[in-house]
Amino acid sequence: MTNDSTNAGRRKFLVGSTSAAGIAGVAGAAIPFVGSWNPSAKARAAGAPVRIDISELQAGEMLGPIPAWRGRPIFVIKRGDDALGALNDNPSRLADPNSEEPEQPAYAKNEFRSRRPDLMVLVGLCPHLFCSPTPHIELKPEPFDTDWKGGFFCPCHGSRFDLAGRVYSGSPASRNMQVPPHSFEGDNVLVIGVDEEVVA
Repeated sequence: MTNDSTNAGRRKFLVGSTSAAGIAGVAGAAIPFVGSWNPSAKARAAGAPVRIDISELQAGEMLGPIPAWRGRPIFVIKRGDDALGALNDNPSRLADPNSEEPEQPAYAKNEFRSRRPDLMVLVGLCPHLFCSPTPHIELKPEPFDTDWKGGFFCPCHGSRFDLAGRVYSGSPASRNMQVPPHSFEGDNVLVIGVDEEVVA
């Protein structure tokens, strides 16, 4: 009777410990699998908003080094009065002067294509084949255009854009440069990737 009782106790112990080990093994195998459903830190960073200090940016300057958002270069340019005045000198040269393309944010559908007239924020890629256009901020004649009013020139295929990122008619690019979602935290912090204004 004692032996049977002892054996029964051992059996319960073995069954219990084996079950516990099995459950732990299943849980151990499931944790990495469930963990794979969560985005990696790199993936989270790729879509996270980018905050940029623009307090030192002067009229006629482009922010450098160029910040990146979602792996794409961002052009941030402070336009002076001369540059703003030249934006609509000859709108007939532009393919889409009023930014009617549907992918543009609502606040880009104005003559400045920006929330603030002085500050231009663009994805620094040509919409043709996604080369990076060269900024030519100064309003002076250039070899590719003797009536240049400042903007961006893509040396790969010759697309030209004004200082609002609007494409010139006859360029290989068929649409304006993209305005990314952006907003401001106060006067000196630009937030790329957030459309709504942030109240401090």
